Amino acid sequence: MSKILVSGANGQLGSEIHALSSTYLQHDFTFADRSTLDLNNLCKVEDYFDDKVFDVIINCAAYTAVDKAESESDFANTINHRAVSLLAKIAKKKNISLIHISTDYVFDGQNYRPYVEADKTDPQGVYGRTKRDGENEIYAVSPKNTLIIRTSWVYSSFGNNFLKTMLRLGRERDTLGVIFDQVGTPTYARDLAKVILEILPQLNNESPETYHYSNEGVASWYDFAQTIFELTDISCEIKAITTAQYPTPAIRPHYSLLNKNKIKEHFGISIPYWKHSLKECIDLLEGKV
Repeated sequence: MSKILVSGANGQLGSEIHALSSTYLQHDFTFADRSTLDLNNLCKVEDYFDDKVFDVIINCAAYTAVDKAESESDFANTINHRAVSLLAKIAKKKNISLIHISTDYVFDGQNYRPYVEADKTDPQGVYGRTKRDGENEIYAVSPKNTLIIRTSWVYSSFGNNFLKTMLRLGRERDTLGVIFDQVGTPTYARDLAKVILEILPQLNNESPETYHYSNEGVASWYDFAQTIFELTDISCEIKAITTAQYPTPAIRPHYSLLNKNKIKEHFGISIPYWKHSLKECIDLLEGKV
């Protein structure tokens, strides 16, 4: 039986892994949230592992407040960079497999085709830079059986996300402006959680490897919102707006499509279409399943 630590247990992905864990009886899961494993306190992170034995760390913990990161760069850097470096060193020292979750924000968002894993990173904000630096630390430390999985536009029935925001605003307002000139793929955290748990037994690499995962298909935020309202019969009118019409402290990538061929071919997985997964999540939220 594998002993698996899931950090960031109360986040979207950590919560989805928790929800699925009862069906993976071959694993013994420990779910750590900020109260038990605070990645902002590096001394306590080391202490946490002193008397514990794990076979795998799934690091779902991250500083993800993209705009606040611009003014809280030290906080974001500690969690997304320095703590990741420490986890990699602990994994190497104790021979623990590591799966670390990263983001499309490591890219500049100016591509013309879906990003492959080997494309040059060029983050445009603090959040993306700290996540990129965390990736680089993993490669520098180079623990065995380690994967970095970049994903994008994550939503879930757990936590706060674009889906829940649109459901709330759509029921409160008659009209709503949503950005149409940023494109990517909405990713259901439960689908990503399933993939992580399915590929665990296949971890067998001498040095870290990076993979991309999102659902299949393409959408703008406008398309995402329209589909949410169509699936829930919300009558709020959505008006397409540009990024320039909705300024934010952090620069958002205009293009966030990720090429998933590597993860599909290496691990033999299939990836659901984003609209199908969105309906599944909405049905869960509405108590239909």
